[in-house]
Amino acid sequence: MDSNPIREVEPSLQPGERLDDLLTHNLRIIQSSEVFSFSLDAVLLARFAGVPPRGRILDLCTGNGVIPMLLTTRTNATVDGIEIQPRLADMANRSVRLNGLTDKIKIIEGDLREWRPDGELYDAVTVNPPYLPLSSGDYKENHHQAMARHEIGCKLEDVIAACARSVRIGGRVSMVHRPSRMVDIIDLMRRYRLEPKRIRFVHPRKEAEANMILIEGTRDGKPEVRLLPPLVVYEEDGEYTPELLAVFYGQAAELPDFKRQNGRAPITKTNEVRKEAEDD
Repeated sequence: MDSNPIREVEPSLQPGERLDDLLTHNLRIIQSSEVFSFSLDAVLLARFAGVPPRGRILDLCTGNGVIPMLLTTRTNATVDGIEIQPRLADMANRSVRLNGLTDKIKIIEGDLREWRPDGELYDAVTVNPPYLPLSSGDYKENHHQAMARHEIGCKLEDVIAACARSVRIGGRVSMVHRPSRMVDIIDLMRRYRLEPKRIRFVHPRKEAEANMILIEGTRDGKPEVRLLPPLVVYEEDGEYTPELLAVFYGQAAELPDFKRQNGRAPITKTNEVRKEAEDD
């Protein structure tokens, strides 16, 4: 990858914020337990997504910008991140400046339901959307966490429609979600001319049901889908599996067609799945 511009020496942190190490390419990220902290699903999506060696990538529901930052370790493409919550967009912007990535990442505060690409369409789109429909229960979290977990600011169809109108013909759309929404996801992808091409289920342990699905589609692609081997997160002793470590270290087989870049990703136990409270 190209060398980074000048980084900020001291980040500007607001009350309740902390600075975490992404453990790859000397990247650091601003997080907050009260507002937003990224988790395993974001890391897996950033490693799973098919991305071009250069060009333009869009990350919807970008949160604090973790996916755009991780994507810069795999490609020379520029990445735009869209985030509806002003506080999260501000955290993402400060992390981008902190890491000297202003030439590669642009964070845009906006509503994906209304936002439209400015200029050419994107070569690839990634999205880690809210998982839970409004009917799933009461919202005990604070406003920021509720927005990240529940379809308050956008529904699944809003997300897929935004992906479809933002990606060029032949471009890729990659998403992480819950397996319980798989039928809805595939139905909506086809309705919006995104043909599913790769699917991988993620299981917390070998004998457990999948609690995440990684799915990628191509705009106006031909019907043909690959079901990749399941990814198991934990060994029986609670340690990460070799397969998961391979994904973290950029050596996984689910990154076809594009030049791979080896690099480390966060594997700390503090960065668990942000919706794990709903996985029971």
